[in-house]
Amino acid sequence: MDKTGIELEEAVEIIVRNIEPVTDTEEVALPKAMGRIGARAVYSGTDNPPFARSPLDGYAFSSQDVKEASEKNPVRLLVAGTVCAGEWRKEKLEPGQAVGIMTGAAIPEGADCVIRQEDVILSGKPGYIEIPHTMKKYENYCFRGEDLKKGDLLVEQGRHIGWVEQGILASAGICQVQVYRSPRIALYVTGDELCLPGQKLLPGKIYDSNCWLLSGRMRELGYPPVTAKLLPDEPEAVAEEIQQTIGKVDLVVTTGGVSVGAKDIFHQVLPLLGAKRMFWRVRMKPGTPAMFALFQDTPMIHLSGNPFAAAATFELLAVPAIEKLTGDGRLRKKRIRAVLGTDFAKSGGRRFLRGRVENGQVILPPVGKHASGMLSSMAGCNCLVEIPPSEKPALAGQPVNVILL
Repeated sequence: MDKTGIELEEAVEIIVRNIEPVTDTEEVALPKAMGRIGARAVYSGTDNPPFARSPLDGYAFSSQDVKEASEKNPVRLLVAGTVCAGEWRKEKLEPGQAVGIMTGAAIPEGADCVIRQEDVILSGKPGYIEIPHTMKKYENYCFRGEDLKKGDLLVEQGRHIGWVEQGILASAGICQVQVYRSPRIALYVTGDELCLPGQKLLPGKIYDSNCWLLSGRMRELGYPPVTAKLLPDEPEAVAEEIQQTIGKVDLVVTTGGVSVGAKDIFHQVLPLLGAKRMFWRVRMKPGTPAMFALFQDTPMIHLSGNPFAAAATFELLAVPAIEKLTGDGRLRKKRIRAVLGTDFAKSGGRRFLRGRVENGQVILPPVGKHASGMLSSMAGCNCLVEIPPSEKPALAGQPVNVILL
């Protein structure tokens, strides 16, 4: 298969079809499970809380003792001690007794309700309190297993373990979690004109942004690249670097060298490797010359070197690949309908623009800030805006498809 000039949807389908999910697993300590995908369903081995407990500071006693209580005739109870969080009272409360209790403390046997400390009348008789109203059974009472019961499902297989899931696992005493291995992704940015930030900017050179842009996005998604390098526009050097990488990574992503110029080297790199090109050129702007290939069954996504084109096609082509690798459903793009808040003067083929959507309206960058080589106007943007093919400019008020970032 080697298709040219295909629609975006077909390009994504080809990429996803040729990627195998990572199935290797490992057991990691709970802190290292954060951000990973659970490989096994995890069930609670205990009740949480493991005992009935108080939700507030106050006094615990039997509701039967105060069934006749009122403001005019408060019921007097003997305070038989205090239970703080982390303590355990072995003795059962007798009728007519209460215990002072702190938030989170275990409610002792014989008590079935808790009154707020501020609602209690301190009796004139030392060691006693007065209750000025009735209390319902289990009022201000947290039951054993109220949050989790033994055997409850905590995290299903394939769930991304975020901060909430990590807290849930910890609350059940789980300290080791079986997770899928993180995908190994190599990022290569090609271009003789590129130099690293901090280096002296020589004539004809520019500072690289793509390596920082895309590696930063991968980290933000939770899947940092295992390697991220600048490479020269030399087909043999790039082929050698990829040759050394293949077998150690699950996906290769590159930027630059995919168009039709003399320095668009991937038309030479792929034959040098003996890689199989699956498609080249996608009917969209920016990023038209995007390319996808397989080398020894490892998928390689080759993107345009223009910064915004690289950013947009990374979202549209590479993120679905990472989703397939990881099974991480969070990466699936959310699409909504909104209306343009500003005009877009150009007409022609299918375009994806940077923008900011708020309250159903999309605001685009100013005129002159849409070029694929411009990155600064993407600051503050939270979506890609799809402008369908048309012979007329897109006008404010026109409904559009929006891909949330």
